[in-house]
Amino acid sequence: MTVYVIADIEVLDPVLFEEYRQKVPATIAAHGGRYVARGGHTEVLEGSWMPKRCVVLEFPDMERFKTWWSSPEYAPLRALRQRASNSSLVVTQGF
Repeated sequence: MTVYVIADIEVLDPVLFEEYRQKVPATIAAHGGRYVARGGHTEVLEGSWMPKRCVVLEFPDMERFKTWWSSPEYAPLRALRQRASNSSLVVTQGF
């Protein structure tokens, strides 16, 4: 079953975050993932959530997502993102 990663990212260090942004797509693609949305305009329709930079990733299944998430290729990039931003992420199953 397809899974989606939804991230709300507040960039604190644009230079450091740009390094992450340039390097991470190859790791996502290598595990069957793809970007559905990547930091475009976001408009709040209801509620109080005010995302800074909204990113949505799609993976074929939870196993492929978890393999990417814990991969040695992504680990240093995750640490880089954590230094460069405040992030909230969830993963959810789709249809």
